[in-house]
Amino acid sequence: MAKITLSNLAHSYFPNPSGDEDYALKELNHDWVDGEAYALLGASGCGKSTLLNIISGLLVPSRGRILFDDKDVTEAPTAERNIAQVFQFPVVYDTMTVRDNLAFPLRNRGADATYVQQRVQEIARMIGMEEQLNRKARGLTADAKQKISLGRGMVREDVNALLFDEPLTVIDPHMKWELRTQLKALHHEFGHTMIYVTHDQTEALTFADKVVVMYDGRVVQMGTPQELFEQPEHTFVGYFIGSPGMNVLDASVDGTTAIVAGRNVPLGKPYAALTGKVELGVRPEFVQLTSDEGGIPAKIRRVEDVGRHKIVRLDISGQSVDAIIAEADPVPSGSTFVSFDQAGINIYAEDWRVDPIRESAA
Repeated sequence: MAKITLSNLAHSYFPNPSGDEDYALKELNHDWVDGEAYALLGASGCGKSTLLNIISGLLVPSRGRILFDDKDVTEAPTAERNIAQVFQFPVVYDTMTVRDNLAFPLRNRGADATYVQQRVQEIARMIGMEEQLNRKARGLTADAKQKISLGRGMVREDVNALLFDEPLTVIDPHMKWELRTQLKALHHEFGHTMIYVTHDQTEALTFADKVVVMYDGRVVQMGTPQELFEQPEHTFVGYFIGSPGMNVLDASVDGTTAIVAGRNVPLGKPYAALTGKVELGVRPEFVQLTSDEGGIPAKIRRVEDVGRHKIVRLDISGQSVDAIIAEADPVPSGSTFVSFDQAGINIYAEDWRVDPIRESAA
């Protein structure tokens, strides 16, 4: 296990990058705590796999350093980093049995035969392949082969870090849930530093202690699932986390009041004067339908009943807004008014969250 430090790290696939737009990974300075489970979350092309490959040693960064427990490993090959990596598509030895595939990393390091047998049996049970241990990998389904890859990544207990690059893409939905659960159990039992790349927010939020959200080559927020939900530090985080994601509305802010679609929205806290692109973010859970004409006028476009609640799709001055209401709550037809729970409001300037002024300084 290791603390992983990214120091002034950046990477470009161009030989002579001339500006930010040429960098697939823009400058990062982060510490990844020893023994924690992280999820790297973001849309395709945001830099997740690039960062993972730098950590694993498959890629040397254009600039900056990467340290394991304060030891510089920037130029060190993968073999010297003592990590295990599982890729998006299965990598197995087709001519070997499932047992031999799982045992290979241990045997390659001269582990005791009794320990190898015991550990292989444990991992086979975790991935649901005990009955197939003596089968050749050739001819197995893609999801079975990926389970072997996962098992081979997990079989060693002495690694500095376990790295997973969208490992459940080819796994069926029910098995995804089971394997995520097993990965969590493995982490709790052995305390490996784990980094799990995904574009699926459910995978990220259910697996990780800390979620690292990436956008356009940058880490825009690192936090617990609760922190990402309640206080998205960037509008992309609000949009990407949650189903539906956070509503983001054009606004102006004057002290303790925001103005949205020409109506005053009380904020409950004072904000400094803001210029440029100013927006109000509020999650659908904090949007209320009201008959109070002092609210913001809205048109109901459609209602989606998802069983446990209803999602009301609204239009406010040409901007789409979602509201989540209780299953039993009535929905007016046509037009309505909406209000926002102050506890769920965040203010953004140029896409970044703005803190309110502390009352003592107001």
